[in-house]
Amino acid sequence: MRKMSKPLKTVMGGLLVLLVLLSAGAAVAEELLVYTALEDDEIPVYLEIFKKAHPDIEIKIVRDSTGIVTAKLLAEKDNPQADVVWGTAATSLMLCDQAGMVTPYAPKGLEKVRPKMRDANNPPHWVGIKAWMTGLCVNTVECASLKLPIPQSLDDLLNPVYRGQLAMPNPASSGTGFLTVSAILQTMGEEKGWAYLDKLHDNIARYTHSGSKPCKLAGAGEVAIGISFAYRGFMQKQKGEPVLTVFPAEGSGWDVEANCLIKKATIKPAARTFLDWAISEQVMKAYAQVYPVTAYATGVAIPDGFPADPEGQLIENDFNWAAKNRARILAEWTKRYDGKSDAK
Repeated sequence: MRKMSKPLKTVMGGLLVLLVLLSAGAAVAEELLVYTALEDDEIPVYLEIFKKAHPDIEIKIVRDSTGIVTAKLLAEKDNPQADVVWGTAATSLMLCDQAGMVTPYAPKGLEKVRPKMRDANNPPHWVGIKAWMTGLCVNTVECASLKLPIPQSLDDLLNPVYRGQLAMPNPASSGTGFLTVSAILQTMGEEKGWAYLDKLHDNIARYTHSGSKPCKLAGAGEVAIGISFAYRGFMQKQKGEPVLTVFPAEGSGWDVEANCLIKKATIKPAARTFLDWAISEQVMKAYAQVYPVTAYATGVAIPDGFPADPEGQLIENDFNWAAKNRARILAEWTKRYDGKSDAK
């Protein structure tokens, strides 16, 4: 048999070592299951940043509306599946925390996060990344065709001329729906708030199970106005739809999109790595490209279309009240208005 030359042996040996190292790397690569309510068109942008920083961690995303993510988490309480929750309403994470499902964790860079964007405990049970707020998505072409005025406030939406021309998210399945209803009840008081919602209901064509859907319906001309959130309005306009995003004069309901570490028998190191990254400066600047209120200042200019003082647009929001009363509010809302909800 012909003997292998010494140089060839060296090359083959090197290739063998490389294969062993690659196999070992593949063996230790961690898979992380992440639940999120971030928008579909946001997630790939942020994950591209993560992959460049942590190519050895494979992220598996489960994405849905806030209410559905919350229900899924609570249903899995005794057998948790998610490793972390990313970009889901702080009020929802507070419910998970009350159910004993959260492991406190202080991610790297926590000291930069403003107090109202994180849990007050030390270490915190949840940490925010950005705020999202109610915005009215107005189809200017439809409004002109139907001779409808452009609304400037929540009160304007009670005008009978809008009957059958409004869509709104169902608060039981949509975080945007809940923060909007919660804001109405907090700012008006419950008696006047429910009376307002009764009148608003007269003008509603349908309640959707997604916070972004009313804006998409408005963009498509299926309704004239969608009660939604600001980001979605700007995205629909970028797609060429005749959507004007209006911020209600009374102020906008809002919530913090937040992260938490799910309590499990074994917590993967990659889960903490992900939560560190999720408030890192690099991805925070990416959040700030389309959301003006982030966990800490980034130096990124306020995105076009938002008020000059976006924080001033936000109502005074009592997150503890909202979380504590969430089940009661949803039960009452469902009893009164669910007949116009889309089929699930």
